[in-house]
Amino acid sequence: MDIPEKILQYRYHFVVAIIASLVLSILLYAAPRFLTILAYFWPLFASTTVFLVLIIAFGGVSQLASDAHGAQAGEGLLDYVAGQAEHTTEPEKYE
Repeated sequence: MDIPEKILQYRYHFVVAIIASLVLSILLYAAPRFLTILAYFWPLFASTTVFLVLIIAFGGVSQLASDAHGAQAGEGLLDYVAGQAEHTTEPEKYE
């Protein structure tokens, strides 16, 4: 008589598992097929792929161009943001 007591102990778990499997099977039955989704969204996938390839292509060229300037490309801006500006002159007054 141990088995029926253990089954009754886990009855809520069995009910939840059965309900979850029923809901999942209904969703899988009602959902569109993968090829249908791919056929609907293929222009979006294609344009996104082309866009990412262009970003990688121009990003590589741009990165090579910024290496020619050296490591000091943004130091002036970083110094200004950090509050350590090198040039502390008075602003010109136009009278």
